[in-house]
Amino acid sequence: MKMKKQPNILLTGTPGVGKTTLGKELAQRTGLTYVNIGDLAKEGDLYDGYDEEYNCPILDEDRVVDELEEKMALGGVIVDYHGCDLFPERWFHIVFVLRTDNTQLYTRLESRGYTGRKLQENVQCEIFQSIYEEAREAYKEEIVHQLPSNTPQDMDNNLDQILQWTEQWIKEHN
Repeated sequence: MKMKKQPNILLTGTPGVGKTTLGKELAQRTGLTYVNIGDLAKEGDLYDGYDEEYNCPILDEDRVVDELEEKMALGGVIVDYHGCDLFPERWFHIVFVLRTDNTQLYTRLESRGYTGRKLQENVQCEIFQSIYEEAREAYKEEIVHQLPSNTPQDMDNNLDQILQWTEQWIKEHN
């Protein structure tokens, strides 16, 4: 039996915009494989040191890409990460950049224990659309889409939109 071709999806955006919640729900509804890059790095110890200022490990991007290469070639993967230019362009069929209102984002990050410079820089990253710009530079413009992620209703709309896109992609490619 020939395996059904399935798309690779990138969910990206500033920390706190709802990538993980959306990604896990999408995986559950589509049967696609969900990969949270933070968890993958933790499990495989894919780090290249520690950033004292931001109080977090430094991702070894080359090792992350090596770790995922085979899985991405097979298709059917949802990748969740706050950066996107480390991944090869060929990996993704579509890229969704989640966006959240600054005041909401501030509150979400604060509740996660973000403080000081880390908190300020993440909110600024959202204000200046840094991740969206990064995505537009790293991938073909027509596959990069922004989605609002402020309310539970936004989450439901985003889920519906991505599910429809996924079904259509599978229909067209099988």
